[in-house]
Amino acid sequence: MATRHTRHLPFTWPEAIEWPTVGLFALCVACWIGGVFLVGHVSGAIAFVLTVFSLVLHSSLTHEALHGHPFPSRRASEALVLINPGLFIPYLRFRDQHLAHHQDARLTDPYDDPESNYMDPAVWVGLARPIQTLLQFNNTLLGRMLVGPAIGLWVFVRNDVRAMRGGDWQVTKGWLLHLPGLGLTLWVINLSPMPIGLYLIACYAALSILKIRTFLEHQAHERARGRTVIIEDRGLLAFLFLNNNLHVVHHVHPRVPWYRLREVYTQNRDHYLQRNEGYLYRSYGEVLQRHLLKSKDPVAHPLWQSP
Repeated sequence: MATRHTRHLPFTWPEAIEWPTVGLFALCVACWIGGVFLVGHVSGAIAFVLTVFSLVLHSSLTHEALHGHPFPSRRASEALVLINPGLFIPYLRFRDQHLAHHQDARLTDPYDDPESNYMDPAVWVGLARPIQTLLQFNNTLLGRMLVGPAIGLWVFVRNDVRAMRGGDWQVTKGWLLHLPGLGLTLWVINLSPMPIGLYLIACYAALSILKIRTFLEHQAHERARGRTVIIEDRGLLAFLFLNNNLHVVHHVHPRVPWYRLREVYTQNRDHYLQRNEGYLYRSYGEVLQRHLLKSKDPVAHPLWQSP
């Protein structure tokens, strides 16, 4: 019998190793090694770009792993990404928050959706004017790329520190398991030709590119089904994001691997556009043109009713 995760799929996938994803992990590692160790003596700029490329790709592969790819064993999949070369986000914290985010009924909720960029209007009106101006800039694509990573990290770390002080062992465990990989990565970078300062900039730049993907993945909408976007891009960004630009397909079928998402969407396009109330962009070029300097929506959730 079809379940809500398999309905409308033009295929079934085997309970086996997903070799395209394994191959992409190998490519990602090769690019990281090339950027950090091998290319710098030829061109520092190329080494930097290659490093950023690998860090963005690794983040997208981490997202695949937390949804059960590429191995049937969850532990085996997570072993590939437990060490985060991007440094800033512990894998277990990303996993727990992202899986909570997949509760579609809570999408964009300022409190219950950990990945929401909206704010409770009652909190918004109490902020100082400079903070409001900064957050309004953050709601443009340019702002999200320039200051968005810093704002996101500040909020993320602040909330986790509060949780750890409150005795939340799951949060504490996430950070404790992150620290050895963090130390190992910095030690390896210290042995490489790439300066640690430049590597930290590459990590920030990778987060900046990832903010393009998350910038308008979700919108405020009265219906949960109308909150998740489709961006019909086929270029480099779509590859780096592993087709997560087809985001409503991923939310409906989170167990479908990245290399099947476009096939699923293409064969059921009208269904998904009807499902998400036509929340559609043709490409990331359109997103850039429309929102580089223009806010996509208010910071205060336009539909939020404080309890």
